[in-house]
Amino acid sequence: MASFWSLWVIILTAVTIVGITWILFANRKREQQPEDKTTGHVYDGIEEYDNPLPAWWFYMFLITIVFGVGYLIVYPGMGNFPGILDWTQVDQHEREVARAEEKYRDMRDRYLALPVEEIAADPKVRKMGMRLFGNNCAQCHGADAKGAYGFPNLTDDDWIYGGDPATIKATLVNGRRAAMPAWGDILGDQGVSEATEYLLALNGRDVDDAKASAGEKHFTTYCAACHGADGTGNPALGAPNLTNGVWLYGGTREQIAHTLRAGRNGVMPAFNESLSEDKIHILTAYVYGLSQ
Repeated sequence: MASFWSLWVIILTAVTIVGITWILFANRKREQQPEDKTTGHVYDGIEEYDNPLPAWWFYMFLITIVFGVGYLIVYPGMGNFPGILDWTQVDQHEREVARAEEKYRDMRDRYLALPVEEIAADPKVRKMGMRLFGNNCAQCHGADAKGAYGFPNLTDDDWIYGGDPATIKATLVNGRRAAMPAWGDILGDQGVSEATEYLLALNGRDVDDAKASAGEKHFTTYCAACHGADGTGNPALGAPNLTNGVWLYGGTREQIAHTLRAGRNGVMPAFNESLSEDKIHILTAYVYGLSQ
């Protein structure tokens, strides 16, 4: 925090504490007023008597002020002053994480020594994996792992790079980067339209046969190298199957044409630095189990 804002916070806090303390003492009356002495305020026929604040109530207010001053001395709260304990929420979080790591490491190490296929159905592994998934993956793939526009469904049997445990783990460790090039400048609007018709034909959709026939030539020339001559894809390259009706970016004529025209460059982040080996192993088992 900048020095100016630190001083600003300190001054406002100090003024507030002094102000409420003055108000508390300035309005304290020690002597009981005559029974007919009122403040002059009337609410729905009810008069407010001008009596002193009950002693217990006054002391409770006083205790809260003393507690607040003590808190600001011990803990951070006055601008850049760290407090005499030098406590921070970051340090506390790190200590609690370290204790949890120590507590559960032996259990996770036992699972790390076992094959993913063997532990995927273990209730404890699934519980831990679900929490890891919720903290690291659900933001993109959804809490139910069924994906969204541009984010794959992890609960079906359609995998861009392969759904075996080794491949899933490699994806988590290293991440993935899509490399679908843009063909708009090469094919032109007419070529994009023709290639789109051919892709729709591969999925058994109603198409313009003449355009689809011309699109097949485009596909053979530009697309078959990655997606295969039959369009069933190549997991080694991350080229999806284009014949099964599963579309990561939508399967309408307009959406397919946009993908061809502009390309796609989705990124799956790597977790090798943010998650330990045992956590990645457990998360792999959870993701693998979602589609089994």
